[in-house]
Amino acid sequence: MIPSLGCPPWRPDHPRALPRTGTPTPPRGARPPYGPLRNLVRPYILRRLKTDKSIIADLPDKTEVKTFCPLSRKQAALYQQAVADLTEQIETADGMRRRGIVLAALMRLKQICNHPSQWLGDGAWAEEDSGKFARLRDIAEVVAARQEKALIFTQFKETTAPLSAFLGSVFGRPGLVLHGETEVKKRKDLVRQFQEDEQVPFFVLSVKAGGAGLNLTAASHVIHFDRWWNPAVEQQATDRAFRIGQIKNVLVHKFICRGTVEDKIDQMLEAKKQLAGDFLSSGADMLLTEMKDEELLKLVALDLGAAMEE
Repeated sequence: MIPSLGCPPWRPDHPRALPRTGTPTPPRGARPPYGPLRNLVRPYILRRLKTDKSIIADLPDKTEVKTFCPLSRKQAALYQQAVADLTEQIETADGMRRRGIVLAALMRLKQICNHPSQWLGDGAWAEEDSGKFARLRDIAEVVAARQEKALIFTQFKETTAPLSAFLGSVFGRPGLVLHGETEVKKRKDLVRQFQEDEQVPFFVLSVKAGGAGLNLTAASHVIHFDRWWNPAVEQQATDRAFRIGQIKNVLVHKFICRGTVEDKIDQMLEAKKQLAGDFLSSGADMLLTEMKDEELLKLVALDLGAAMEE
């Protein structure tokens, strides 16, 4: 016998009785009962960010450093040729054609800063041809010596395999790769393997495919091999490692080729930090296409002295 709780028995004929099962449907046009209350408190409900002390109190430290890379002689020659070609092409172009030329030139410069083979498509990917590869070796050797793990982000799918092969030679064992063509059902397996297998030292990811939604707290190093020129996207990628569940300090390396468009865009981003990341958030490439010829060429011009400085 269930004891009475002091409530009257349910009567289906009661005017305010609702069925025992199912969800009552409000009459058409009726206002939600909590609508007025929600409107009153909405101005006082704040969206919490990962930078809030209440959220990151239990997280370890995160240190972000800019890793400046020199250009090899081959990179410098290709870069100067790309700027010369751009100068010639935009003299007689306007409108959509000019925008297309500028976007193609920016892509070419980004690829040359990564490695000449990315632009040339020769498949060589020699370490001595890229200042970024030399810097990557320096960092990877330290990570390997400490028996730690690293995430390496790039915006280019075609760069993921050469980076993985190069890092495999440095660590002495293979890592993992994830990009836009990786099967969705395989991604969870890759994440689990990286998190649980101590023998997997690194994970190379394309920013578009792996920059959000993954938990990769086994890594204590994050390397941005090339920049998206969008602080929000870059931060999202870093947060694959620096998130709830991380127990180690995280070191973030941002690769920048000195004296190039990468260096100058970084300076622009630094100067606009007070705008809370709004600057270039809609896409730096498109904003640069609207620059006047003189401003654009000044931005992409190579500072040879800085670029070749070790």
